[in-house]
Amino acid sequence: MRKIVMLLILVFAVKAQAQSIDYNTKKGYAAHGYDVVSYFDGTPKEGVKELTYTYDGIKYQFANKTNLEKFKNNPTAFLPEYGGYCAYAVAVNGKKVNVNPETFEIRDGKLYLFYNAGKTNTLELWLNESPNTLKVKADKNWEKIKN
Repeated sequence: MRKIVMLLILVFAVKAQAQSIDYNTKKGYAAHGYDVVSYFDGTPKEGVKELTYTYDGIKYQFANKTNLEKFKNNPTAFLPEYGGYCAYAVAVNGKKVNVNPETFEIRDGKLYLFYNAGKTNTLELWLNESPNTLKVKADKNWEKIKN
């Protein structure tokens, strides 16, 4: 019995460590339930519950089986940067801010999501203020706030 308890403790410790960053899981899914692979085709699409896959303890939805298989084969290629929080807010304020899943940029093969509501579109701010400089700031800030 003692061995079983120790094994269970080890399993839970490994699982807790596996998810080493905070993810924006609005509506219970990464990217608000949008298909993260579809962003790389240029048009984000909402995923469907029937095509749900869990990676690193986070649920992802996909619009079709092809995208689900692409994700399964190489999930890290499609993960949103900064846990799916607003890239601009992470860069400028070091804060985790929710996003509009249809406001995004693919830069250097990475997916960046942005806040866009009312008169504030942080993707426009990002593009106007030197994305490369902001990305460096966001990377540094993310290391501080991700857990």
